[in-house]
Amino acid sequence: MTDIAEREDRWALPDLDRAFAWCSERNRQKIACTLHVLDDYTRTREEVDTVTATYRETINGISTQGLDAAISIKLSSLGALFDGDLALERTYDLCREANTSGVGFEIDMEGRDLVGAAIEAAALCGRKNLPVTLALQAYLYRTPGDLRLLLALGVVPRFVKGAYLGDVEDFPEIQTRLLDLAREAARFEVSFHVGTHDPELLPEIRSLMENHRERITFGFLMGLADRTMQEMAADGWKVSEYVPFGKDAGPYVARRERYLRELENTGRTAVE
Repeated sequence: MTDIAEREDRWALPDLDRAFAWCSERNRQKIACTLHVLDDYTRTREEVDTVTATYRETINGISTQGLDAAISIKLSSLGALFDGDLALERTYDLCREANTSGVGFEIDMEGRDLVGAAIEAAALCGRKNLPVTLALQAYLYRTPGDLRLLLALGVVPRFVKGAYLGDVEDFPEIQTRLLDLAREAARFEVSFHVGTHDPELLPEIRSLMENHRERITFGFLMGLADRTMQEMAADGWKVSEYVPFGKDAGPYVARRERYLRELENTGRTAVE
């Protein structure tokens, strides 16, 4: 595995070829990957077409290379900021194409203004019996209700604390809310994902799911938790790494750096 210090940026890779190579190495460590195109705020249909084409190339490469990988899209990269119908159409098309190729499909969650659109897109895929995973943010009051709706549609939830602006700012409360979401999914005996680097939450959730490991996937961000990912994968847990790639990394990197500052301000650190 290429050392983090040897990369241009700890948080992202420059292009799809590097992402495929990175994923291949992670797969040898029994770690799956979730590939994301870094172009979150498209403003024209031409930009959406470019992002869509890159995702199609990604799906094809994952399939032909036999990688253990999924793709993750954001509604803002598919036109939601200027044409909600276009974003919905492209999301559904990519979900269908991923399913046909045997590639996992995830919808990431963004700011609160796009939460409804993300729920609608995931619901559309779910109603068409297409496998889809949707991130749900613990810091929003609406999330427990959204979870029940998605479970009824067969959508797989991915619980995260939230990287934008939410309803809840108190860190311990957000921790409690995320753990409650995991407990709710466990109670319904459904499969779910959890994306966290929290050294307090990870042991709690592992204990909760110790006898049901097949139903949970732990997600980590590239650039964090390298040792933890490898140790958990070696111990038989399902683990996936979020791997963004592309030239427009600025907004994404800013969110990651803010995350580390916020942890530092609370006297906390992410798992290594």
